[in-house]
Amino acid sequence: MIIKLTLENWMSFKDRISFSMLATREKQHNERLPMVNKYKTKVLPISAIYGGNASGKTNFFRAINFAKQLIIRGTGPDALIAVIPFRLDTSSQEKPSYFSFEILVEEEIYELSFEVTRKKIVSEKLILIGSTSQKILYERHDNKIVFDKSLIKDEFLQFAFKGTRENQLFLTNTVSQKVEHFRPIYNWFKDTLELIAPDTRFEPFEHFFNEVHPLYHTMNDFLSKLDTGISRLGSEEISFENLAIPQVLKMGLQESVKEGDSVKVSYEDERFIIQRRKNGELSAQKLVTLHPHSSGQDIKFDLREESDGSRRIIDLLPAFLELSSPLSKKVFIIDEIDRSLHTLLTRKLLEFYLEKSSPEGRSQILLTTHDALLMDQNLLRRDEMWIAERNVQGASSLISFSEFKDVRNDKDIRKSYLQGRLGGIPNVAF
Repeated sequence: MIIKLTLENWMSFKDRISFSMLATREKQHNERLPMVNKYKTKVLPISAIYGGNASGKTNFFRAINFAKQLIIRGTGPDALIAVIPFRLDTSSQEKPSYFSFEILVEEEIYELSFEVTRKKIVSEKLILIGSTSQKILYERHDNKIVFDKSLIKDEFLQFAFKGTRENQLFLTNTVSQKVEHFRPIYNWFKDTLELIAPDTRFEPFEHFFNEVHPLYHTMNDFLSKLDTGISRLGSEEISFENLAIPQVLKMGLQESVKEGDSVKVSYEDERFIIQRRKNGELSAQKLVTLHPHSSGQDIKFDLREESDGSRRIIDLLPAFLELSSPLSKKVFIIDEIDRSLHTLLTRKLLEFYLEKSSPEGRSQILLTTHDALLMDQNLLRRDEMWIAERNVQGASSLISFSEFKDVRNDKDIRKSYLQGRLGGIPNVAF
């Protein structure tokens, strides 16, 4: 789970801002808050960031995505780091960008922070936060590193640091060198944290191909209730030679797919699974939608024939079902969750997830949206709602509704927001 995020000098965020998922003392919807017993603290299962166009919502999403890619993929030996500092102030161009993540990993809270420029990692620190104290596991500045006394004699760590390039995170290099000390933190970014942009698709669509998969019937039952006209999803066997994908992609699949492997392919709003049969041939299945016909039979439609909204639901539904599982520890960050969706459909997805939230839960969702109808205290707590706002110098900030003293539990905050009393709306000049 995310506990706190901090960033500085990234795109429109000039000054240091912090975003917290720790619950405040308010009582509203208290029964669904995850409880971390070791730390005697409650964490929010959801947060929504509202704001006008160019207010900084997507830049915040991009900051998290940049940090994830830097951690799990790293950089090439001579590559520049793809950091984007604040551009509307000359002094900011020379300063490093700062990122900090406080995260819950296996019931322990860690803080990973780093400062980066285009050329190098300026500093990096990993802290294990205890219930009453904290331990700095390592702290790096330029070409020097200091380890906690419990790690200082580990020769493998010393060796890994000597092989860490200046444009590379030490955390990333330890994993690539098969040093296991910090792998749980690395794996959290790799496997737990999922980001969905407005124009990207959620990957595990293969669940819709397999009728014996535990989520197959749940997903189709849920989909049929969302007024899309789709009764269910299914698959259609097609010839690999007849796949409507570029020839160069076909050739690549012929070379790379081994016997027993299956590969997911998305191309121009169609989804395929490619498998290598025992006879060496490639087989292909295409995801299709089925609509009820007046005769009582289902009629197949290509996915590209569906509306943008229906395709968006198909992309998001597996994520919400994953989040709603009692054993899920996934953290999803969804930019513009309301893209192509009616507000009632978006709300239904959020309600479905929140109904499953509990003190034992460990899943989380962070979303950005323009949909003011989701700004409802019957749905979300005040500390679960944030405003992104850009000032006259072009610098963005994030403000929690819990910081506004006049935002009471019984107040229509949507009206106050649209009237401009809370900020985060476009300043239209005509």
